[in-house]
Formats: sequence, structure tokens, C-alpha cells
Amino acid sequence: MARWQPDARGRLEAAAFELFRERGFEQTTVADIAARAGLDKRTFYRLFGDKREALFSGSGRVEEVLVRAVTESDTGPFEAVVAAFRRVAEELFADRLELVRARQVIIESSPELQERELRKTGSLAAAVTAALRARGLDETTATLATESGVTVFRVAYARWVAPDSDAPLSDLIAEVAAELRAITSAPTP
Repeated sequence: MARWQPDARGRLEAAAFELFRERGFEQTTVADIAARAGLDKRTFYRLFGDKREALFSGSGRVEEVLVRAVTESDTGPFEAVVAAFRRVAEELFADRLELVRARQVIIESSPELQERELRKTGSLAAAVTAALRARGLDETTATLATESGVTVFRVAYARWVAPDSDAPLSDLIAEVAAELRAITSAPTP
């Protein structure tokens, strides 16, 4: 009889990541992932809706950190969103550059994963907008601050995962935010 092993979720996530890197996303089945983790398909589906979720399951933690940071902030809306993304970078992404780069390669190899990443980002943006609205901001201000902050994060993230980058993500977020401020405050020619 097999002995029970803890952390089925973590084992399935690790197995999925390994197999996606080895075989590609489309060529990997849920049965393959479950077998690599030493579990069955039923356990996989109890923990994840589909194989894409094994790669995106950390988004709940990202949302939690973002919303908490925005809620606790006493700065203006855009600054609160930028600071929230910097906190995510420091708490969740620090010292994980190589892992994130490998994950990004997997995502870029699959239109299905790219679409899921866009949906997850949209969900994060909706949560941040709701947090700003809870602070008493009107819908337009909350949406503009959130979308601007998300854009800053996307640009900084792309710079961070680039092969020649070694700057911390938090620093890149600050740098891109400064660039956006300069662009939006530049005098009209």
C-alpha cells in the first residue's frame, strides 16, 4: 500500500511545470501530471479546474497582496497601485527570476496560456479597482489608476524577464512609473 504524502497541490504544480517545460503545454495531459506527482486524475481535478490552473494557481496570493496594499495605502490612487505592485514584486517575485522566466517561456508557447494570463490580469485589475472604489474613489478615477498601474507592471515585468535583465522587479516598476509620469506631464508641443 502506498504511503500518503503531503502537499498534493504543490506536487501537482511542480509536476505540471516540469512536464510543460519538457514536453510543452499541449503535449502534456492531466494524466501525465497526476502520474508524475504520484497521484490520480481525480485528485488533480479536485484541486484544479484544468491543467492551465496548475500554472496560474498563485494568482490568488497576488490578488490578496495587491488588495491589502491598496487598502492600507494613504497615497493617491496611482501611487497606491504602483506601491501595491512593488509590494507584490518584493514579497512574491524576489529571488524567483529564473523560475518566472521559465514560466514565461511556457506561457508564450501557447495561445491558450496567453489568453489565460490576460484573463487573470483582468481579474487582478478588477480587484484593485474595487479596492480603490472601497476607498471612496469614483469609478473613472479608480479605473484609470488601476489600468495605468497594470500597464506599468506589464512593461516592468517584460523588462524583468528579458534575457539580459538583472534589475529587481520592484526597481523596474518604479522606473516605468517614473517614465509614465514624465510622459503624462510633458508639455504639449
